[in-house]
Amino acid sequence: MTHTPPPAATRRRPLPVPGELLPRERWDQRWLAAVIGVLCFLACIAAVGALAADRAAHGWAGELRGEATVQVRPRVDETGPTSAARAAETLAGVDGVDEAHAMDRKEAEALLRPWVGEAALPDLPLPYLVVVKLSADNPATPQALSSALAEAGLDASVDDHSLWRGEVESAAGMVTALAIAAFVLIAGATAAVIAYATRAGMTAQSSIIETLSLNGASDRHIAGLYQALFGKLALVAGAAGAAVAALVMGLLRVIGGQSGVTPALPVWFSDLFVLVVCPLLAAGTAVLAARLTALAKLSGRG
Repeated sequence: MTHTPPPAATRRRPLPVPGELLPRERWDQRWLAAVIGVLCFLACIAAVGALAADRAAHGWAGELRGEATVQVRPRVDETGPTSAARAAETLAGVDGVDEAHAMDRKEAEALLRPWVGEAALPDLPLPYLVVVKLSADNPATPQALSSALAEAGLDASVDDHSLWRGEVESAAGMVTALAIAAFVLIAGATAAVIAYATRAGMTAQSSIIETLSLNGASDRHIAGLYQALFGKLALVAGAAGAAVAALVMGLLRVIGGQSGVTPALPVWFSDLFVLVVCPLLAAGTAVLAARLTALAKLSGRG
């Protein structure tokens, strides 16, 4: 007995591929992808800038905490360079001091040249200074340095930068806060644009959503289709923006040398790993917006 296949009208049709249920990419979706890419680029630049600003700000404060400057006043029977050298030798033996060296005139002139110019330097009287590098674990106190200098018979003043270190640390915290605020604002604007554009794009396809619903597609299935569509679009666009940002920051890091773009904004290659998060956040925002919008329209609330 032979088995006859059922009529063609009663055969079970294969399920269509999800991408075939929705219209092909349109110009408005391309514009949406371009906007997401640009905003993700700006968000990535802001994120790396925030890391670099925080690193630079706390680096300034750390350098101040790890240094002290000693001004030496030579005795009548002793020259200035001799007194400074003796003070450096004395301070180098104090517990909590890693290094101490007397600053010669050329080194002092190099520090003052940008401020007073070349012409005034030869006739300018300069103080005799000793730069002290303090131990990071157990730094010597100003009192200990002053006592050691007094015992050695040296007339000197110790400056541990405490007078203006607090202001620098406050400024460092402000720079970090502003950089983080800039990143949060740009990231928030990016998320808002993605959510709004996703809702607008789905509003334009409301007839397609109704058609799919009338043909028996479940709400979850329809929402899943749009989640995949807009999530993929945002992920690709966000990845493109992050890739361009990584290229720009990488070039700046290479051009800037050891300190990055500038010592005031040190960029490290490890900062580029932060850029991986941006496309994922963009895709997640688009998926959430698409799901909520689709379900709202299907339930009659959109």
